[in-house]
Amino acid sequence: MTDVIPAPRHVTDYGANFYELGPGTKLAAGEGTVRTERWLRGVLGAATGLPLNPGDGGDGDVIRVYLHSMVTKDLGDEGYRLAVTPKGVHLVGGGAAGLFWGAQTLRQLLGPDAFRRAPLPGREWRLPVIHIQDSPRFRWRGLMLDVSRHFMPKDGVLRHLDLLAAHKLNVFHFHLTDDQGWRVQIKRYPKLTEVGSWRARTKFGHRASPLWEEKPHGGFYTQDDIREIVAYAAERHISVVPEIDIPGHSQAAIAAYPELGNTDVIDTASLSVWDNWGVSKNVLAPTDNTLRFYEGVFEELLDLFPADAGPFSEFVHIGGDECAKDQWRQSPTAQARIKELGLADEDELQSWFVRHFDNWLSARGRRLIGWDEILEGGLADGAAVSSWRGYQGGVTAARAGHDVVMCPEQQVYLDHRQAAGEDEPMPIGYVRTLEDVYRFEPVPPQLTEAEARHVLGTQANVWTEVMEDHARVDYQTYPRLVAFAEVAWSALPAPAERDFAGFERRMTAHYGRLDALGVDYRPPTGPLPWQQRPAPEGMTGGLGRPIEGAPPNV
Repeated sequence: MTDVIPAPRHVTDYGANFYELGPGTKLAAGEGTVRTERWLRGVLGAATGLPLNPGDGGDGDVIRVYLHSMVTKDLGDEGYRLAVTPKGVHLVGGGAAGLFWGAQTLRQLLGPDAFRRAPLPGREWRLPVIHIQDSPRFRWRGLMLDVSRHFMPKDGVLRHLDLLAAHKLNVFHFHLTDDQGWRVQIKRYPKLTEVGSWRARTKFGHRASPLWEEKPHGGFYTQDDIREIVAYAAERHISVVPEIDIPGHSQAAIAAYPELGNTDVIDTASLSVWDNWGVSKNVLAPTDNTLRFYEGVFEELLDLFPADAGPFSEFVHIGGDECAKDQWRQSPTAQARIKELGLADEDELQSWFVRHFDNWLSARGRRLIGWDEILEGGLADGAAVSSWRGYQGGVTAARAGHDVVMCPEQQVYLDHRQAAGEDEPMPIGYVRTLEDVYRFEPVPPQLTEAEARHVLGTQANVWTEVMEDHARVDYQTYPRLVAFAEVAWSALPAPAERDFAGFERRMTAHYGRLDALGVDYRPPTGPLPWQQRPAPEGMTGGLGRPIEGAPPNV
């Protein structure tokens, strides 16, 4: 039985026979396969030291990669067939993406050392004689990475894109702005990065912690950095969905441009980029000036994230969550706008704000997506919803005819702790083990078949309040993202019937791949000594808010 992760749909293993790659192995690439050909020659050439020269392999010693319409008909654009015989490999994709996912499977079958960047001495490169036919369950298979709370340099982002590709995940939700930092260069508004990209100090741990790291933290991506990230992702058939959070989670922007805030309520000129966690009460003012400002932001953003860079690149995420209404209730300007528009209250004022950008993006051929709070007040037909507060937002959206990405906090927030032990680093949130994630079901059971078709897919979310560097991001994300990837890709049975023991067995080999990739994951036996970081005395962790539909082990 193959140890490939995510598990393929159909596998026929022919036993003890194998195909061995050597100096004479050729790589024969058909029309339309240039991305996969370039990637295969690069990664396998680096790991094996083999040249993999172009050629048809007349003697049979050949890896053939090509596209075929029959695979598209049977398995879709992201499907593939992989056949290994004692004389060579035939990898055929339904589309360019399917061919690339098949190449990822081929790499896994060569063993963990195929994930290294230079050849190790004395290695044999053997593939089992096998036939695999595979395609994904969901179209949207994503990871959201928050770089606002703790900035991740560009090279780290590129590394995570490679890790997503290795697990057949195809959407990178890029959370670029929040109260604690603005991370993307907008040329017409230079203060967004000059002022908004750094904070004077950082809370150590979750917001209940009494400790601070008393040094500046910051960073941002230039526009060319963003273009490079988007192009790098596209080469790996990953769509990048940017998030600019409005009208809440905006203190960094207000610190840079005080006129964006509720100046008739507080002295916005005295605000700085927020150094704490949680939900800031400093939100955008519902003025025409604010609308024009963010239209300018989105105009530059649409150029940086072109709609044709991937199957979900038309989407722009506007956040729309956790907008505190305190200042609007006190603001004569906000109250006048509510009266002018004939709105009932501040909740409808937020809906008006969201709908403005929903229409603005739609007029430019884009699709708005936001957290499930954006449902309140109605959406344009093309808008989609990220259901994070449990399943109900997704149910409501699907029943209203909106597409949904399921990412409920209770199941797939990977910043939540992985075990209840006191040696877990800075425990926050609810215990969600590897098995919990493996038994996550993205489609709410109460949806009809027609309603369930609105579930585009699913994503895991990584919020970085307590993740100050790449090692902490790795620890919280892996190996749980591996389990999530199988949920998103594979045709698994109902959660209670899933073979977690079999998944753990396959993970035994997969940990070797993660080791070769340099991933600082949480070992199955618990954190290593240097991964432990207990909470400060008196701090028990937890988010301190009730959650809808939470399982019993919260």
